[in-house]
Amino acid sequence: MAPKSNMETLRFEVRINAPVEDVYKIMLEEKSFLEWTSEFNESSHYEGSWEKGSKILFVGSDKDGTKGGMVSRIKENIPNKFVSIEHLGILKGDEEITTGKDVEGWAGALENYTFEKDKDATHLIVELDANQEFKSYFQDTWPKALNRLKSICEKVSVK
Repeated sequence: MAPKSNMETLRFEVRINAPVEDVYKIMLEEKSFLEWTSEFNESSHYEGSWEKGSKILFVGSDKDGTKGGMVSRIKENIPNKFVSIEHLGILKGDEEITTGKDVEGWAGALENYTFEKDKDATHLIVELDANQEFKSYFQDTWPKALNRLKSICEKVSVK
């Protein structure tokens, strides 16, 4: 699925003073994933695998405790280099919705992570397709999440 024409690709970058291997591992490792993605939702976590072709659910609860999130698949995962996530639908409670009006505006949207070695540091580039409804939210929240990830990686790398 290709993203719809109402999508815009947003780009966020951060330089992390830690080796690429550490940043890649920490970014995707369950415990640290919970920590840096809490900027999006305090209960944010994933269910599934980061292996290429695998289904993965990005899950959180709203203020009423209702489970929701994204139904996605790992389009590509080249360790320490590149991860691509294709969003296929939404999760409402335990129901996976991948067709219909709730998802037709953005199904097929991509979220890509590129890890580049920069001397002893990592240049992390995040590119994601966003519609107008979520653009300002992402522009506000992604930099916070990446700064949190940077902090986690640099603390671990110092040890």
